[in-house]
Amino acid sequence: MKKLSKRLQIISQKFSKITECAPKEAIHLLKEHSLTKFTETVEAHIHLNINTKYSDQQLRSTLILPYGTGKSVKLAVLIPKEKISPEIRQAVDIIGEDDLLEDISSGNINFDILLTIPSMMSKVARLGRILGPRGLMPTPKAGTVVELDHILNAIEEFKKGKIEYRADKTGIVHVGFGKLNFEEEKLMENLNALYNSILQNKPKGVKGKYVKTFYICNTMSPSIKLDLTKL
Repeated sequence: MKKLSKRLQIISQKFSKITECAPKEAIHLLKEHSLTKFTETVEAHIHLNINTKYSDQQLRSTLILPYGTGKSVKLAVLIPKEKISPEIRQAVDIIGEDDLLEDISSGNINFDILLTIPSMMSKVARLGRILGPRGLMPTPKAGTVVELDHILNAIEEFKKGKIEYRADKTGIVHVGFGKLNFEEEKLMENLNALYNSILQNKPKGVKGKYVKTFYICNTMSPSIKLDLTKL
C-alpha cells in the first residue's frame, strides 16, 4: 500500500473524527487545511439513488454557478462561414466551419467547449468518436447546440460559469463548484445552487430517498461528508 505523504497524513488526522459536517463548516475546514502550492478546485461528489441503466433514472443537466467555477474556458463555435458575425467572432476563442471540422478530425483540439447550431449536427456527428470520449460532443441537453439567434447568449452563459453535470454509471455526480481562493460565502452559494439544481432535476423513475451521500473535498484533500439537513 502506498504511504501517505506528510501533508495528507496531517489533513487525514484532522478529518478522521468528522462523521458529518455542516456545509459552511466543511468549506471552512477545506480552506483552512489546504497545504498545496497551487489553487485547488473544490469538488462535490454526490451519490444518488438512481440506476442509470433505465432511461427514466438518468441525470444530465446544466446550471450557471452564481460565482462561476474560477476556471477560464476556451470556447469554439462551429457555424457556416456566412453566418459568422463580428460579434460572434469577437466573443469566442475559436470559430470556423470546414477548417474547424478538419482540425478536429486531425486531433487538433485546443478548446474546452464546442458550440454549434442544429443544421451543423450532421457534420459534427461524423466526429463523435473523437469528441465523445473527451466530453466535447455538442448536445441540446448540455446547451451546446442552440439556434443561431441564441448563440451569443449561450457564449455569455458559458463564460459566466455555466457547467454541465451528469451521473456516472454508478449514480455518482462529480463536479467542481469553485476554487479554494473563493470567499467562503461564494463557495456556499455555488454549493447551494448545485444541490438545488440536482434536486430540481430529480429523474422521474426515482423512488425513495434520492440523495444517498454528499461529500466535498479539495483536489488534493480527503473528503468531508455533509449533513444534508443543513443544506
